[in-house]
Amino acid sequence: MRVSLKDVAEHAGVSIKTVSNVVNKYQHVTPAMRARVQRSIDELGYRPNLTARHLRKGRTGIIALAVPELGNPYFAELAGAVIDAAAEHDITVLLDHTRGEREQEILVSQGFRARVIDGLILSPLELEAEDLRRRDDDVPLVLLGEREYDLPHDHIAIDNVAAARTAVRHLISRGRASIAYLGARTDSANRPAHLRLKGWREELTAAGIAAPDSLVGPVGGWNRWDGAKAMARMLDAGVRPDAVFAYNDLVAIGAMRVLHERGLRVPWDVAVVGFDDIAEGQFGAVTLTTISPDKQAIARLAVESLLRSLAGGAEPGGRALTARFRLVERESTLGRR
Repeated sequence: MRVSLKDVAEHAGVSIKTVSNVVNKYQHVTPAMRARVQRSIDELGYRPNLTARHLRKGRTGIIALAVPELGNPYFAELAGAVIDAAAEHDITVLLDHTRGEREQEILVSQGFRARVIDGLILSPLELEAEDLRRRDDDVPLVLLGEREYDLPHDHIAIDNVAAARTAVRHLISRGRASIAYLGARTDSANRPAHLRLKGWREELTAAGIAAPDSLVGPVGGWNRWDGAKAMARMLDAGVRPDAVFAYNDLVAIGAMRVLHERGLRVPWDVAVVGFDDIAEGQFGAVTLTTISPDKQAIARLAVESLLRSLAGGAEPGGRALTARFRLVERESTLGRR
């Protein structure tokens, strides 16, 4: 039979209210009393009925996280961080995969699972601000990623321009003067690829280094083969940079493979910096220097933003929340020591 709060209270010799306070982690329980109740919980094997708890609040205890591509290690790692952050609040996370397609992102944002979830964390690639302005679903929404939206929803991102400048500044400090950017796109200018390109240009200009278009490599996507194709096209055109700043780690890894095939050594001939700090970057033949967004902070801010909205404390115009980043220096710019 399922162990109840009453069973725990009788076993511990305390009131049901005291057990409830311990289970719900209220702060005004003394350490001695908390330990006493916890011993009874452990001995009896009590497990809270989370479904009933959420239903009493008019909620399901489930939120959704929609990302473009679960096969991309960055989004997989971010999803893990969101699940961990939500678990601290006894919340279950439902994962959705939009493939970065606008129609699928619209479907998700319009609440086709509104009866199931309490809130939605969405990382869009193609969704436009107008799509979200037409949204008539009242399920709280938090946006992730570096697309800039002027909308009444909390939006969590890092400073892409500053991060790109940090990456390029590091390459310059290593004596590089012909620094390519792999990751240009032709879509709207408020997307991460353009913001990172902007940071690349600004830092080179500030250092008095040329930033010709020949050093800008367009990509069709964000995967390893996209980086490989972009690097190959640049080298085939006779352009030989001494450094590469890539849109993300997957693009960087693809570029490093082509550099190896062409007989160019990383970092001695060409230094490389990626973006995202995925685990794969630590295990190649040459480990990857990268910009590391604080994924745990992004996840925590996203979950807390949803909880704030559910509690009625959301700002009317939404908030722009910025997570930190750092440069992680590895062999692709430093060499082996």
